[in-house]
Amino acid sequence: MQTKLKEIDGWARNRLRSCIWEDWKKPDRRRKNLIRPGIRSGQAYAWSRTRMGGWGVAQSPILGTTIPLERLVRRGYESMLCYYEKVSPHLCAEALRCAGTI
Repeated sequence: MQTKLKEIDGWARNRLRSCIWEDWKKPDRRRKNLIRPGIRSGQAYAWSRTRMGGWGVAQSPILGTTIPLERLVRRGYESMLCYYEKVSPHLCAEALRCAGTI
């Protein structure tokens, strides 16, 4: 189950990055948002005018460094694997057993 949740988490993060990229809409806004976290201006200019779609850019290392996992977490993204570990009855029973209450 953990492997599948990690795969889904990766896909969801890419989808969120793709949506953020599409939300920036215009090349100038994309360039400014790429420069803000520290991407060089020449590289930001090239990526802001790329002909790749949002999904292709979301999988690129440039957007992974611009929109890291910490930024997504600050905006409310919670990993499905972390949520599963919180609510899983199997894991809760093991935790109680280890604590000595069962």
